[in-house]
Amino acid sequence: MKNTFIALAAALACSSAAYAQSNVQLTGLVDMYAGSVKSPGQDRKSVLGSGGMTTSWWGIKGTEDLGGGLKADFNLTAFFRADTGTPGRDVPNDPFFSRDANVGLSGSFGRVGLGRDKAPNFLPTILTNPFGDSFVISPLVLHANVPNFAPGALWTGTTPSDTGWSNQIVYSTPSFGGLKANVNYQFGEKTAQGEKGKKNVGANLMYGAGPLSLVAFYERAQIANPATLSVMPTKTDWMLGGTYDFKVVKLYGTYGQAKVKDQDLKNTTYSLGLDVPVTTAGTIKAAAAHTKSEVGAMEGKRTTFTVGYDHFLSKRTDVYGAVMYDRIKWTESKSGTSVVAGIRHRF
Repeated sequence: MKNTFIALAAALACSSAAYAQSNVQLTGLVDMYAGSVKSPGQDRKSVLGSGGMTTSWWGIKGTEDLGGGLKADFNLTAFFRADTGTPGRDVPNDPFFSRDANVGLSGSFGRVGLGRDKAPNFLPTILTNPFGDSFVISPLVLHANVPNFAPGALWTGTTPSDTGWSNQIVYSTPSFGGLKANVNYQFGEKTAQGEKGKKNVGANLMYGAGPLSLVAFYERAQIANPATLSVMPTKTDWMLGGTYDFKVVKLYGTYGQAKVKDQDLKNTTYSLGLDVPVTTAGTIKAAAAHTKSEVGAMEGKRTTFTVGYDHFLSKRTDVYGAVMYDRIKWTESKSGTSVVAGIRHRF
């Protein structure tokens, strides 16, 4: 009996040691806002919405130490609309785990990941504008990703194929003096005549050292995301951007282009922004983006300005407010002004 207890204690000790090498956590973010919203060419409406500054999401992430500097990790994270309790973004047929669904190995060589993960455009875009990944009030993100199909104010965005890609391999380099890179390859998985070999490829570079940060990305997309994964006309886009933190003010700037050769379409976008800390917990934010869209002989323009204030109540919770003016000139000029206020909590 004594030997049995000793064996059981040894087994439990080994089990605890193995468990200590693994880490699994439930994580996420809830962001809710209220306001009066008017998009160009559309009617004004009062809203209680989800994801004013960051799209609400939740998920499970984990890592395992395999020894010798090698680690395994997984990420399963899903967007949701906190205003209605429904899963997904405001995107048709959005997959359940549309934010992340991948597994990877990392070490001194960097990381190799398989599955659904961020597209090359995502991190450079959110790191070079004061409103981060806001799909509601960030001028740069709106120009890149949010369509507006109101009569006379047509706008489809400049991102070729979503901010996340399915069926992809991502290689992430280690950091070299603050410089990191990601290389993305999305399999098209098509067999029909004329569709074989269609795929998405891209890469980004990000540098950060001291007050200066620089980013760049390039994408060539032939597969639509997030859900249909259908073949589309070849689209390309690229962007250069950077920030510089003077402590009393942080400046942001970007410049980029997007093209669809078969449709003779070219969009050229530049953006500027700044953060001004006014207290230890509060920051005034301002941003502007301008895009010139050329489709054959036709020309359209979009200009968006946002001014806001973000105040942290703790490390995990902040409140914010913003005013945005958005104007699209296509066959005719349409504009709208929106006012929102919200709260964001991380867990």
